[in-house]
Formats: sequence, structure tokens, C-alpha cells
Amino acid sequence: MHLKAILVLLAAVMFALMPLFVTDFQGFSPEAFPIPQKDAPIQPAGYVFSIWALIYAWLAAGMAFGLFKRVDYPRWDKMRMSLLVSLVIGIFWLPVAQFSPIWATLMIWLMLLSAIKALFYAPKIDRVWARAPVSIYAGWLTVASAVALALVLAGHDILSQHNAAILMLFVALGFAAFVQITLGRAPLYSTTVAWGLMGIVVANINAQTPNLAVGALAGVGLVFMCGLAMWAGYRHTFSPDDSAI
Repeated sequence: MHLKAILVLLAAVMFALMPLFVTDFQGFSPEAFPIPQKDAPIQPAGYVFSIWALIYAWLAAGMAFGLFKRVDYPRWDKMRMSLLVSLVIGIFWLPVAQFSPIWATLMIWLMLLSAIKALFYAPKIDRVWARAPVSIYAGWLTVASAVALALVLAGHDILSQHNAAILMLFVALGFAAFVQITLGRAPLYSTTVAWGLMGIVVANINAQTPNLAVGALAGVGLVFMCGLAMWAGYRHTFSPDDSAI
């Protein structure tokens, strides 16, 4: 238990420090694709990416708390392995994303799946230090994974930008709804997905040529995810899941 607690804290810290070494990354370069992805309708407004600062800080603080206060708790330990896998992949994501959107997309989906597994294992106790940071991390990865795959599909002429955006929005919403309903707790997961969707809505509102269908679908998804977040919060408050202890 002690070793995993140390490793996941080190991984969280290294993950948070990577932007200091890869300082010029502004998302996939449009020219990194055979068909340049300029003004893609699924690309969120830039301000929503500020959530990474919260994710980095909260994950590092939470894993530090886990090491010093909950090192011998079985439920914490069960969560750590899956989170460690996600964070270790994440450490290498920024350098890879600079030159290979395809590999970066594969990596971010692996990060997402292992983060979701960690979220299901996250303990009921210490929600502020365990479940909350993992929730926002997994929630943001849900949106980011869909955006990345949409760009790859359009950038390699598998689908048009419009169709890729519509398809991946449906995938993201279906995936997020399944996770939230199955989980039945952790409303910050849906809240963070809604944050990402809001960025897509804003980007399409401010675009020179707005994609009304993509913006509208993201807007409907935003309302839907907010509703799921309220449901999960209510369910946890009045029907606590004892199996999550």
C-alpha cells in the first residue's frame, strides 16, 4: 500500500509539472492532419482549458492527503492502481500530442478508461480528497477524448468536421450518461462534462461561421449533464451507497 501511495503521488506531481516543460502546446496543430483542422466545430473555447490548473492541483493535493492520512485504507489503495496507470500515460501525453494526434488520441482514451475505473473505486470517505479530484479529471477526459477523436476522424477524411462533431458528441453524452447513472454518485463528473460542453457552445456562438447543429447538440447535452449532476447529488445525499465506503 505504501509503495502505491508514493507512486501515485509522484505521478500526480509529474503530471502537473509537464506543462512547464512543454510550454508551447496549444492543442493539436491544424496542420498536423492531412486535412488541416481549422475552426473545427467541436473544438471548445480556449478558456475552458483553464480547468487543467484545478485538476493538476487537486489531484496532487488529494494524493498527498492519501499518502499521509489514508495510506492503509483498502478502498484508497484499490483506487490508486487505476489512477496511477492514467497519470503515467498522462505524463507522456503532452510530448506525444505535439507530433502525433493519432497516438495522443489513443493515449487519452486509455487515460479516460483507467480514470473512470479509478472513479468507480474512489472511496465514499474523504470525498474532497479522493472522489472530487478524480471526478473532474475523468469528466474532463470524457470531453477531451471525444474532441480528439473527432479531430482525427475529420483530419483523415473519414468523416466531415460536422459529422465527426455530431457523432462524437453523441458518443461523449452516451458514455457520460452511462457512467453517471451506473455510478449514482460523484456529481462533479457530470458537472465537468457540462463545463466542456459549454466551451463547445461558446466556441460555436463566437465562430465566424457558427455550426448551429453542433452548438445546439452541445447545448442540449449541457442541460442534460447538469440534470444528471443534480440527480447524482440528490441520490448520494438521500440514498448513500454503502458499498462505496
